[in-house]
Amino acid sequence: MFLKETRTGDLVDVIDMGSLINPFTRQVDVQYQSGEDLADPVTIDKQNLAFPSGEQLPECWINGYYRFKQG
Repeated sequence: MFLKETRTGDLVDVIDMGSLINPFTRQVDVQYQSGEDLADPVTIDKQNLAFPSGEQLPECWINGYYRFKQG
């Protein structure tokens, strides 16, 4: 799945979908899709990812306690 890193706007390919949709995992392994060569996998924080359209990731992918009200 391709997502966009919000800080740079670069496209990244998510290597491990399980860690992306697991709300208790803060980081995910990705490969940057810029340039001609395939980049080495790196681990980045899910908070820095969004869909290519700019829409944020679903709260249920980021926060394991999203059903509990805060405050």
